[in-house]
Amino acid sequence: MMTLTDPDLPAPFRPQRFIGMDIDKRTVVVVGLDSKQKVVIGPVRINLDRFERWCLDNLKSSDAVVMEASVNTWHLYDLILPLVGSVTVAHPLMVRLITAARVKTDKEDAYKLARLLQAEMIPEVWVPPTHVRELRALVAHRNRLIRQRTQARNRLQAVLHRHNLVPPKAVPFGACHREWWLELKLEVCEKLRVRQDLTLLDTLGPLITEVESELVQLSQSTEWAESATYLVQLPGIGIVSAMIILSAIGDIKRFEAAEKLVGYAGLGASVHSSGQTHQSGGITKEGRRELRTVLVEAAWAAAEHHPYWKARFDKLAGRIGKKKAIVAIARKLLVSVWHVLTKWEADRQAEPEKVALKLVIWSRKLKPQGRHGLSTAEFVRSRLDRLGLGAELQEVGWPSTPKLRLPPSGLRDNGSSTTPSPLVAAVS
Repeated sequence: MMTLTDPDLPAPFRPQRFIGMDIDKRTVVVVGLDSKQKVVIGPVRINLDRFERWCLDNLKSSDAVVMEASVNTWHLYDLILPLVGSVTVAHPLMVRLITAARVKTDKEDAYKLARLLQAEMIPEVWVPPTHVRELRALVAHRNRLIRQRTQARNRLQAVLHRHNLVPPKAVPFGACHREWWLELKLEVCEKLRVRQDLTLLDTLGPLITEVESELVQLSQSTEWAESATYLVQLPGIGIVSAMIILSAIGDIKRFEAAEKLVGYAGLGASVHSSGQTHQSGGITKEGRRELRTVLVEAAWAAAEHHPYWKARFDKLAGRIGKKKAIVAIARKLLVSVWHVLTKWEADRQAEPEKVALKLVIWSRKLKPQGRHGLSTAEFVRSRLDRLGLGAELQEVGWPSTPKLRLPPSGLRDNGSSTTPSPLVAAVS
């Protein structure tokens, strides 16, 4: 029986050559196979400064290319993609599990990649678009700065422990206590180290603030404005935390179920099942560490300040202990993240007044152009309406500050949304 095909659908890509590339800091080793696994290219080692020229001279639109994810993968990916039929980025750990061998060379790795690609056995990784890569790079830079600040604080704390010193209360490493630190009776070399660690803290603080300010400004770009609005409604998640979560997730559509996102964050339970034995252990900790870290931080804040999550935490802590309980809360929060980003809906446990206060903070951190002509009150109201929350709120504020009066809501009297236009349209 003849199968009819839709003439409007593009014909499936059938590569004629399968090209594996093993990349290191200075060179690329290339091996190409034809459909019969005959070597038709290389193995050849190419310096990176000549790699672009080699690609222009040798690659064809009928080629399929595979490379492992590494430091400079995305630059090479962007270079090769317009020249060939497909480019696949392989998961390096999974490839090593498949091709584990006692003999390992760059040429052998490139050959194995090409064979796995031909056999359709490549464990592929998602290729993030440019705006996701840029956000991830900024988040990684912030993490490096925070790590340096933590190390400096730990060194200063060690000085206190060695000499049985009691630091000033409140903010022991704050600028207001610099004289106290500098007047400590220490050995000359130790005094120098203390002074330099204090200088390092003074330098890192403004740098971290600058990076976080840039993350806030990016939250109003067309790629992130809508998703950021739905995330900040969740307890424990501010705008900087929201941007860290979005950088790790990228496109929520690639996670078909909340469990997939939980596994991606390494918050799922490890399992060993063999024969009649079935054991579950702690979380896998496999996946994006920054996503797991920010969710645990959010879980602590939610358990402390939100009545619903506090009740859940207290119940779990009494049964399994605080450490396991907070990980369980982080996992449940991540499930909420998946639901609000996938379904574009308000969180069932959202408290409109607390959400409004977080929106006030977000607005005030934005530069004037970031609000696109909106006042803080208008900014807060537009996002509350988008979430379908707080139609009854007339003003918001903290007990010690003047109340901010909000404009009338665009929601209906019965509380249902009039389906306001997407935020990305308002901020583009």
